[in-house]
Amino acid sequence: MRFAPTDDGLLFASTVRDLLAKECPPEVVRATWEAGAPAVPGELWGRLSEMGVLGALAPESAGGLGTDEIDLVLVLEEAGRAALPGPAAEQAMVAVPALVEAGREDDAARAAAGDLVVAVGSGGTALWLDGAGLVLLERDGTLYAVDPAAVDASPRFSVDRSRRSADVRWTEGEPLSADAALAFDRAALAAAAQLVGLGAAMLDLTVAYAKERRQFGAPIGSFQAVKHHLADALLGLEHARPAVLRAAHSVASRTADRSRDVSMAKVLASRAADRAGRAALQCHGAIGYSFEHDLHLWLKRTWALTAAWGDTALHRERVARAVVDAPTR
Repeated sequence: MRFAPTDDGLLFASTVRDLLAKECPPEVVRATWEAGAPAVPGELWGRLSEMGVLGALAPESAGGLGTDEIDLVLVLEEAGRAALPGPAAEQAMVAVPALVEAGREDDAARAAAGDLVVAVGSGGTALWLDGAGLVLLERDGTLYAVDPAAVDASPRFSVDRSRRSADVRWTEGEPLSADAALAFDRAALAAAAQLVGLGAAMLDLTVAYAKERRQFGAPIGSFQAVKHHLADALLGLEHARPAVLRAAHSVASRTADRSRDVSMAKVLASRAADRAGRAALQCHGAIGYSFEHDLHLWLKRTWALTAAWGDTALHRERVARAVVDAPTR
């Protein structure tokens, strides 16, 4: 079994990282917190579609790159590192593959090109309804394609105001042949990949701060207690990243243990990002609590994604159930 990234995948992720460093600095993320602001700047959405991010998993016949989930999670890690606002992760990992699987290649091609924004949801909640031309909603184990005009939505409060969600009610929709359980696993995997990127960004931010902030005549990064906090955060991320890659391989290969591996990745990535966030907040001190500092953009996205697509308790239960139910050898 090989689930290491390919050279092409690493290059793709590096290219996306350079783009986001230039086009998605913290002030761009902060701007999406304003009431009435678009969920993602149109120019950035266009650049992501041009690079093939949105259609990474779509076949070439649908205008995609035809790559696999292992390479895509590297890109989504970079999206997390930049706290990228908008539905790019859900569109690339969930919506486009589901539309392809359901035989709606025209819609998949439009979504891959960025011309069709597809909102996704489960359990009476949907994300990114603003500007969506199609909504994919799950009910009783079936995935439905729903016209946005047929959805009655009530905006939900989110600690991360750049992440738009709503409670939804709907009665009419077209059932799709796409696998709803696979769509959920894809969404959880996308969240796990972003959480690794969020944790890495907070760690990098804190290391840079610890080198500059001086106390008692020395950089605080020279103090052993600070080193221990940051080393523990790095250790968590280094454990989580291979789990995410392993889960991506399981999704790509449709293995029998797919859901177990996805849940393990979600738990480890959530814990690692939370640990990095706690270390970042403690090492920054009072300034880290301020709204004006950029740290809260990553912290609040971490909290939102930790709860999204199954919280830690749900995914721990899925892992435990998979272990208990596994056949004995």
